[in-house]
Amino acid sequence: MIIPNNFKNIVILTGAGISAESGIKTFRDCNGLWENHDIMEVASIQGFRNNPKLVYDFYNARKAQLQSSEVSPNAAHHALAQLESKFKGNVTIITQNVDDLHERSGSHNIIHMHGELLKARCQKSQKVFTIKTNINESSICSCCREAGNLRPHIVWFGETPLMLDEIELELSKCDLFLSIGTSGEVYPAASFINYVKELGAMTIEQNLQPTKQARLFDIQITGEATKEVPRLVERLLS
Repeated sequence: MIIPNNFKNIVILTGAGISAESGIKTFRDCNGLWENHDIMEVASIQGFRNNPKLVYDFYNARKAQLQSSEVSPNAAHHALAQLESKFKGNVTIITQNVDDLHERSGSHNIIHMHGELLKARCQKSQKVFTIKTNINESSICSCCREAGNLRPHIVWFGETPLMLDEIELELSKCDLFLSIGTSGEVYPAASFINYVKELGAMTIEQNLQPTKQARLFDIQITGEATKEVPRLVERLLS
């Protein structure tokens, strides 16, 4: 595998696969359930309106897991942080993950297109707050001073991903596009590969198994992210 080292702008798309080895459960299991819940019950605005307590409890539990001693950044997260700190050009991470493992590993230039688990949003003003503790129907929003207006800062089904203009700008400049631990089936992230290829960027996919999009990439790397991503970063920095 020959990978040049003269890139100027690296854009990295990360998905659930990079966090799975840190103990974070992937988005859904083979039965289409999300931790024993129907997806639409806990990941849609209608589900939130129908049963806010269930949704609050669900995300509070995930928030607690993320902050527990059982979960920490893994070697893949640390390798990407090292790439950002030592690479002479620009490195941008666009993540579909709602955890903070990239931040905790030392990465700084991160776009959370699907929101962040440790943040909440006022439904009136749309202001976003870092809230690492539990929230519920009685929580008072520091913005509007009303109870019940805070919701998880998560992009649910039917909602538009965040920061799409910023993402398009970064993709338009990139000359190396890495896709790590993402299925390539969730849009609009699944369309990024087509966009960057049209612009002439080199493309690399790293996943446990080749995805349905694997043929679109110049290079496919199969294996565990904790093993393969540090090797890839070492080559890019050599």
